Amino acid sequence: MQNNQSIKIGKRTFFSSLALLGGLMLIAGILGRIIPAGEFHRHVLDGRELILPGSFEFMEAPDYPVWRWFTAPFEVLWGPDSTMIISIILFILVIGGSFTILNEAGVLSQGINRIVAFAGKRKYLLLALVSLFFMLFGSMLGIFEEVVALVPLAIALAWSLGWDSLTGLGCSLLAIAFGFSTAIANPFSVGVAQRIAGLPPFSGAAFRALGFLLVYMVLLIFLILHARKVENHPEKSPVYKEDLAAKAARSAESREPLLKSNASLVFFSLSIVALFALIIAASLIPGLSDLTMPFVAAVFLVSGFGSGLLAGLGKKVFKAFGRGIIGILPGIILIMMAMSVKFIISKSGVMDSVLYYASMAISKTSASGAALLSYALVLGLNFFIGSATAKAFLVMPLLSPLADLAGITRQTAVLAFAFGDGFSNVLYPTNPVLLIALGLTVVSYAKWFRWVIKLQLAILVLTALLLLGAVAIKLGPF
Repeated sequence: MQNNQSIKIGKRTFFSSLALLGGLMLIAGILGRIIPAGEFHRHVLDGRELILPGSFEFMEAPDYPVWRWFTAPFEVLWGPDSTMIISIILFILVIGGSFTILNEAGVLSQGINRIVAFAGKRKYLLLALVSLFFMLFGSMLGIFEEVVALVPLAIALAWSLGWDSLTGLGCSLLAIAFGFSTAIANPFSVGVAQRIAGLPPFSGAAFRALGFLLVYMVLLIFLILHARKVENHPEKSPVYKEDLAAKAARSAESREPLLKSNASLVFFSLSIVALFALIIAASLIPGLSDLTMPFVAAVFLVSGFGSGLLAGLGKKVFKAFGRGIIGILPGIILIMMAMSVKFIISKSGVMDSVLYYASMAISKTSASGAALLSYALVLGLNFFIGSATAKAFLVMPLLSPLADLAGITRQTAVLAFAFGDGFSNVLYPTNPVLLIALGLTVVSYAKWFRWVIKLQLAILVLTALLLLGAVAIKLGPF
């Protein structure tokens, strides 16, 4: 029986996300009418625009009609972030098509079965190592978007070990986002922020490593407790029925491995090794970091077609690839809508006004209050601006001098930026990576939110305490 199982955006996930994002677009438009418009003057440094502190001026609100709130999802395709958005769209299309080929070739099931057999009874150790692996990639290399390519693998591994889709998402998507935030040497958050603040590159790493360890322990305890509950009482999983249906569909469409699938598995394994080598090289070689996503897509494209051909699929690889693209197409609409929330706010001319009001509050409070308000500011901005680098160039020129005025070190301001930048990437529905990762599974955003919100609140308290600790010890060098 032919395996037609392909990566698809679930209908329930799609329509619930569609309604949520539509509501957020309306809220963004209304805020644009309520908040006074204003702007900071800017100057260009190394090809990037930096805000000039103290240059804010209120201005007449731009003529941005209501009907453009509804065309914003299409306007983003030729707006300031068009290159990034189009790159993400092409990336997920390639991943969807390639994984469908790998499913059809039986490569994924064979690979997962071998990992499970190797782990044996040490599956909780495997969970700890996989989570640590992803966290380190986020913390040391600044990898986030690229993890989408590995989410289906993590889900399949969790199923094979007797757990649920949430466990698979937790040890991959959650882990890499949490690692991204506890940025020991993340070049896209801490690296850029420290450069703007005038700090030595990756200074203060020991304190951030402590934060990494504490966050890892909290995440691992959360995942183990959940995995044990699901293992002992599968029906208590929030996605029990959805997982059951997905497993049944996959089982009904499964077939015996193809004669040449061992060669396919070897080829796929070598492709994964090449993928990680590529990611590491891109993080170390200047100029390659912006090309990481296209490179990852290219590796998966070659991996998918190569494994399919070695498995004997022949011309069927093209049909499988096409099915994968069709299955993932609805995700493009979600990406465009998610990015349009920021677009509407920016076109309304109120983004700088929000920064201005926040900076006034920070400058008038205590050192501890300034650190926490800086954290809150970046946390709020992350709802609209997912890119760590773009956010650093927007907010760090303000936070750096405000830190001096408020009596906190610039290193503490950078720490507040790093914490505010990443944890909420896997909470906010405006983050396209989160929406696509969920769309590749049976997990709806509503169930995801209910599952992670207590963990997110615990991490918020922990990181706030770490910030206060940085204030107390005057984390430096300055």
